[in-house]
Amino acid sequence: MYSSIVTLSLAILASSVSGAILDVNVGPNALLVYDPPFVHAAPGDIVRFHFNPKNHTVTQSAFDPPCVGLPDGFRTGFIPVAPETNPLPVQEFHVPDNNGAPLWFYCGQTAHCGQGMVFAINPPADHDPQSFQAFRDLAIARNGTAAVAPPAATYTPATAVPYHHAVYTTYEAAPAPTHAFAPQEHHILVGADGQLAYSPAKITAAVGDTVVFEFRPKNHTVTQSSFSSPCVPLEHGFKSGFQPVAADATDFPTFRLQINDTAPIWGYCGQVNHCQSGMVFSINSDESGPNNFAAFQQLAMRP
Repeated sequence: MYSSIVTLSLAILASSVSGAILDVNVGPNALLVYDPPFVHAAPGDIVRFHFNPKNHTVTQSAFDPPCVGLPDGFRTGFIPVAPETNPLPVQEFHVPDNNGAPLWFYCGQTAHCGQGMVFAINPPADHDPQSFQAFRDLAIARNGTAAVAPPAATYTPATAVPYHHAVYTTYEAAPAPTHAFAPQEHHILVGADGQLAYSPAKITAAVGDTVVFEFRPKNHTVTQSSFSSPCVPLEHGFKSGFQPVAADATDFPTFRLQINDTAPIWGYCGQVNHCQSGMVFSINSDESGPNNFAAFQQLAMRP
């Protein structure tokens, strides 16, 4: 009898030390969801993610921005799963002692976060401004159909211009033009000193100004994109094409961009993996708001 009590006590103690196991399905039934979408867990508990067919991630973020991986946060990487796979692959997350603060996650597959594929541990109740629903709504607003694209965007084809000169596409509802007293010329070096960077990476320019991109050795591009899809070319957007430059070159090719309104302009290098390494730029980004250059670069570098 005494031995049974001791054995039972040790079993209970071992269970309390190891923590509870909470199972979460990732992308069940081909849906872009985590099921359940959030859990409440104590430090030491284990959240066990079961990856269903297709290719998803579990990537930790902040509440804001919701679809940008934390530099030192948890991430599973992509887990491709073929149909009919059994058993499903599993990744475990050990819940840390976070002083009761919530933990936020999303799927890093293209457009999944923007469609609401997010997850939380210990989110506040629905009435709280940082509830799970608020987190999901923010992800959709920033990266989904309500992402920072121009309202009711009606794009017109880019103006035909001479080689290495571009007038970029504008859109309806763009901010009113702010004309410069005298047009200025802004210079941006592309890939200077072998770095995967534009120097400077963000500038402010007035209507009528010209931005001159000067290509340094290796092979880069200047390609227009959008805030929500940093590494995807914007339809009808400007493109320099690839500009190969020899290591001993002394004459550097340029790409000229004329500014025709003060709406933010987002761009990247189209060379393989350069955008994902943070080689992006902005013109007239709103640095006082959430859609600033740093957030744009983080989006480009997300898994």
